[in-house]
Amino acid sequence: MSRLRDGLNGGLRRMPAWPIYAGSAGYAAWLFWLGLTGGLGVEPVEALEHALGKAALYMLVAGLAVTPLRRLAGLNLVKFRRAIGLSCFLFVCLHLLVWAFLDVQFIGEIWADILKRPYITVGMAAFVLMVPLALTSNQMAVRQLGPRWRRLHRLTYAAAALGVLHYVMLSKGWQPEPMVFALVVTGLLALRVRVRNGATRGAVRGR
Repeated sequence: MSRLRDGLNGGLRRMPAWPIYAGSAGYAAWLFWLGLTGGLGVEPVEALEHALGKAALYMLVAGLAVTPLRRLAGLNLVKFRRAIGLSCFLFVCLHLLVWAFLDVQFIGEIWADILKRPYITVGMAAFVLMVPLALTSNQMAVRQLGPRWRRLHRLTYAAAALGVLHYVMLSKGWQPEPMVFALVVTGLLALRVRVRNGATRGAVRGR
């Protein structure tokens, strides 16, 4: 098992992260193409909006899984975490733009929807939290912020919780797919908190 894990990690170290960016951009472009050519059904704007939002959730789950996979399974995907996070932000931005400019279309109604509809308020809050995360996902920000960078990026947990809550609230009734996402994200967040608490207790004992 150890040899297999070492082999996998060796292969992962040789793999570049750019295919994640390319694949995410390509998938988004393919969705827009489907929308333009009638491949998304009779409600293409709504289908495109939902598909982009779901893609963001998948990337969110992938990003949250990086640390537990390293800690529990020894699989090191850390080098891909930035690409996963920025791809998630890309899908969130496109999801928001489709909703604002293709679905709602009017500036006054956009603001009214944010204030009037709780699930949109929650989704917008998740987006606002993601903005500083995306802007500081580079080596220059890591160097300039120092220890504050890690504290800032704990906003990921709140953004993830709000993002999955947005999906659950958007769904009518207790649909299985949103609940599965909610359970998976909750479990991954709990694992990350457990890992951090364990590391903190270990550091305290080592003093």
